[in-house]
Amino acid sequence: MPNDPGFPGNTGITLAGTKYTQTYLNRIQAPQAWEYLQSCGKTPTAAVTAVLDSGVDASHLDLNGRLLPGQSFQGTPETTDETGHGTAVAGLIGASTNNAIGLAGVTWSGRNLVPIKIIDGTGGTTTAKLTQGLNAALARGAKVINMSVGTPGNPGDAALDAALNTAARSAVLIAAAGNTSNEGVYYPASNPNVIAVGAVGARNDVLACYSARPNDTVKRGLDLVAPGGAGRGRCPEATVEQDMLVLAPGNAYTHIAGTSEAAPLVSGVAALMRAANPDLSAAQTRTLLLSTANSSSGLPLLDATAAVRAALK
Repeated sequence: MPNDPGFPGNTGITLAGTKYTQTYLNRIQAPQAWEYLQSCGKTPTAAVTAVLDSGVDASHLDLNGRLLPGQSFQGTPETTDETGHGTAVAGLIGASTNNAIGLAGVTWSGRNLVPIKIIDGTGGTTTAKLTQGLNAALARGAKVINMSVGTPGNPGDAALDAALNTAARSAVLIAAAGNTSNEGVYYPASNPNVIAVGAVGARNDVLACYSARPNDTVKRGLDLVAPGGAGRGRCPEATVEQDMLVLAPGNAYTHIAGTSEAAPLVSGVAALMRAANPDLSAAQTRTLLLSTANSSSGLPLLDATAAVRAALK
């Protein structure tokens, strides 16, 4: 059991006078995956993982020793994060674990996170920026690419489609499905080469009220679901403790909810798999991730332990 205060069973992180822990780690079976890796003589670390987002607060103590040089396509450094979105996503994948500080990441240690800044200070981006980000991630050797970004419908951008198709040959592509329940799965998650991740609430395996899902217009289904928070303020009866406990800029912590937070849990597990077994191709990793999902709730819920075990068979 890691000694990070936010890990379940430890003292917790205090926000507004109340202590909270990362209940989502237990729900995806992350601790059991770590134990299995350690029993095999392996460290629960990550293959090189690109975070295409709003940048990352590199000064956050919980990201100490985790970041590789990245790139920005928004005019400010990739290690500047005006919105906090990218810092939260990066922390879910790789907050420094067992350092007696803050939170535990799905992957524990090592310089293996590549921040690629494609989102500006307003939270927006373009298909051109996403295309540039994908190409930059490949140039930096990314084996997993997290895209907690998207738009309803298909923008019909041939250059972006080509970049996604090329990237999928060597990297596992994972994207948030979107945060509106009536517009179908967002793009790029709807691209067939991308793992589309929906969100379940923080304490049960029911699809969160905000999570994108197939509809009559966009029939693309969800490949996996993972905890994304209950959606306080959006979903009836959702409360703050049911949202995701994440890193925030300024060496802080906060609660947030969305498919943007579900996707990096999947990326973290894919990164564990490819680090534990470097011989796995991107296609093999994708197949194992999807085939080992826990379907007991009727949804393809991410199962870190089953995925990691399958990667080492």
